[in-house]
This record gives sequence, structure tokens and C-alpha cells, in this order.
Amino acid sequence: MDLWLAVLLSVVLGFVVAFGLGFAVIPWLHKLHFGQTILDIGPSWHKKKQGTPTMGGILFIAGVAVSVAAVLITDKLLGGDLLMWDNDRPRDVVYVKIFGGLLMAAAFGFIGFIDDYIKVVKKRNLGLTEMQKTAMQALVIVAYLFTLYKSGVNYMFIPYYGVWENGAVFWIVGVIALYCTVNAVNFLDGVDGLCTSVTMVAAVGFTVCAVLMKCAGLSVLCSALFGALAGYLIWNWNPAKVMMGDVGSLFLGGLVCAFAYALDAPWLILVIGVIYVLEFGSDIVQIAYVKTHNGKRLFKMAPLHHHYEMSGWSEKKICRVFSIVGAIGSAAAIALAWFGRVQ
Repeated sequence: MDLWLAVLLSVVLGFVVAFGLGFAVIPWLHKLHFGQTILDIGPSWHKKKQGTPTMGGILFIAGVAVSVAAVLITDKLLGGDLLMWDNDRPRDVVYVKIFGGLLMAAAFGFIGFIDDYIKVVKKRNLGLTEMQKTAMQALVIVAYLFTLYKSGVNYMFIPYYGVWENGAVFWIVGVIALYCTVNAVNFLDGVDGLCTSVTMVAAVGFTVCAVLMKCAGLSVLCSALFGALAGYLIWNWNPAKVMMGDVGSLFLGGLVCAFAYALDAPWLILVIGVIYVLEFGSDIVQIAYVKTHNGKRLFKMAPLHHHYEMSGWSEKKICRVFSIVGAIGSAAAIALAWFGRVQ
């Protein structure tokens, strides 16, 4: 199958499945009373979102799964090998990185599902405890990194330098990058459409980088994510008819990490995911500032999107501005991928 036809099909299938499922899943979530619980620590006007169905992330998870499976199976039946398109890496390594990454994202999504289930069914507002969630995430992270390590993937591509075999640093960078990214994406899911729109922009950035970095087959997965999120955004745009919940945000965080590692470039998370960095960083800075300045706050509220909410920005404006900043980050990543090539 031609790569660009596969990319187009991935977008269309992802969109159709995610959007179409909304007609059945959202009423079903309403019927089950799987409503969002709004905590008192958030902006007061978020209380009007109380009861909005959550766990809507299953719409785009299904969209990605169906799209990727349909395209890859069709390609295989036609005698193709899309994942190896314009890719000179060893086949087994490519397959481990891509399918291992998908399994990692699914595992994070399952952790999010447990957390959501406890919140909406067991009526425990905070879901899993911080210790429980961290322990479960750590197991997934270590399992994923161990799989890569056993496959010989203990290196990364550095622009203008080339491939750097980093030994023990692989584990340090991996644990920090995966844990911070997954939870940063989770932080971003606090405004209607925000996490969705920002991650759509990131998906485009990864699609282009995949082609430029000789891993074009990965673009099929990235475009499937873009299409599925576009279909979901129709339901999630302000005023949202459904929230993605932790099942969705943790899955997205895992998939972003999987894309970066499939390209041997964890640093892409920092550039394409600049919004994730700002969100996570603002929370850390806020905590440190409060502790060192007698309770005074640097931001009106953290994470960063809440600061702008408290400053009077509408949710739609936050989505637009944050997506533009994300697009600038993606453009910078694409430039590094292209100009940073080492012959």
C-alpha cells in the first residue's frame, strides 16, 4: 500500500470511528451516571461541568486501534510492509519499538481506567492514591524500557551529533521522560478541548518528523491519532459533551512517549511537547515558590492553563493559543530533524 494512501486512510478511519462512537457511547455513559466530579480546588466556574460524562477517551482509543489495525492488516494482505517503509533499521527493533509503545500506551490507559472507575463508580473523588498510581506507572515504565534495552535500544539520536549510546543514562532519561510526560498530559486535561487540540498538533509534528527521520511507517500511527482526536474533539470542544478522563489522558501521554522513542529521539518530547513541559513545569515551580516564599503564589493557579483562566481567558482562547505554541514547537522539532541530520 502506498504510504500516503495509508496515512489518509488512517486519518479518515480514526475520525469516523471516534466521532461515530460518540453517538452511542456518550448516552451510555450518561445512563451509567459516569459523570465528571469537579474538585473544589479548581476554578469555581468549573462546577457547571459537574456530571459531564467522563471516560470519553475510549472514543479516540478505539479510533486509533481500529484505524491502525485496519490499515496494517490491509497492507499485509496486499503483501506490503508499511512499518518498514523507507526505514533501514532492523525489522525486529522497529516492531519492538512500535508495538511495545502501543502496549505501553494501552497499559497507561488501563491505569487511567481504574482511576476513573474508582472516581465515578466507587464515588471516591481522588480515585487511586498518588502512591498507587505512581507505583503502577513505574511498573509500566520499567517494563517498556527493559523491553527496549533487551532489544539493544540504549541509544538516541542527537541533532548535529548523530547516534549517542548512553548506557545508564538511557534508564535515567527514560524514567524521568516517561513519568513526567504521562502526568503532564494528564495535567493538561483541565479545559474543554485543550488536551485534545494540543495533542492533535503534536501528532502532526510527529508525522512529519517520522518521514524526515527515516521511520515513515510510524506516520500511519501518528495520523491515526490525529484523525481519532479530530473526531473526538467535536464532542469535547467547549462546551464539552464528554471528558476524556484519565483513561484518555494517560493513554495519550504514553503514545506521545512511544512516538518519540520509536524515532530514537526522546528529546522530541521537550520540543513537540513544549506545552506539556510548560504545564508540568508550572506546577513544580508553583509548589517550590509557595514553599520558599511564605505561601505566596507565582501563578494565580497551577497548572499554567488555570493561571490564564483566572486571568480572564476563555477556554476556547486557551485552546487556540496553546495549540499555536505547540505548533511552533512542532515546527522547531521538524527543523531540528531536517537540519540536524548527520551524513
